[in-house]
Amino acid sequence: MKPSRASSRPLPPYRAILAVDAKDFTKLPGSVHEDTSAAIKTVVGSALHDAGLEAEWSDPFFFGATGDGFAVGLPPRILPFLLDPFPALLQERLAQRRNERPGEAPLRLRVSLHVGPLPADPAASSSTGNGAARNDTHRLLDADVVKEALRDVSPEIALVAMIISDRVFDDVVRERYAGLHPDNFVPVTARVAGKGFDQPAWLHLPAQPGRPFPQGSPQSDELTHFAETVRPTPFLGTNYGQAAQINHGGMHQSGGTTR
Repeated sequence: MKPSRASSRPLPPYRAILAVDAKDFTKLPGSVHEDTSAAIKTVVGSALHDAGLEAEWSDPFFFGATGDGFAVGLPPRILPFLLDPFPALLQERLAQRRNERPGEAPLRLRVSLHVGPLPADPAASSSTGNGAARNDTHRLLDADVVKEALRDVSPEIALVAMIISDRVFDDVVRERYAGLHPDNFVPVTARVAGKGFDQPAWLHLPAQPGRPFPQGSPQSDELTHFAETVRPTPFLGTNYGQAAQINHGGMHQSGGTTR
């Protein structure tokens, strides 16, 4: 008797998945959680609007709130703009918010970006868009290395830390669709304890103008110390520390569809 095999099924369209959460959200008093959640959505929406992405933001493939942030499904054709200028605009909006609230701890956000096939039903925005690509986007957001990025850099300097998947880097950054140079990203290993997640990824701080180490300098196999010193300058520079050794394969084919 021949073993049964699963039938093929259509591959869902590719989606860009943007996920956001706030540093130290659970340390805030419960009385301000609702207001902070609303503020996160507002400030991200403002940055996307100024990046020319208001139409996509207002009509996503899916939107899932997480309390301290959200994940949203967007057309893959806008991935370059989610890398530049969106993170820099988000840093600016958060800095403006901080300046308007002297004495308060600044709102600081982690951002992850990935792309992959996901089913989505816009009519059921809050309960659709589930799959491995979305899971990996959340794992990137939860990786120790991006949490350390904001922990080890002055809150007066870095308000945004972005981590992107190897696939996004290869398809969008390395191929120069995004306005940022590849050296604006630091290669890291994204790990999440207890989840079996261990993948190459790329870290970017909008407050940091470029890769912090010279070409050819020694690199460790992970980001062991993100910032030993903070040197405020006209370009809000910081010292990342050492970064992971680049050990990436060939080009990926995203096969994305436009919306």
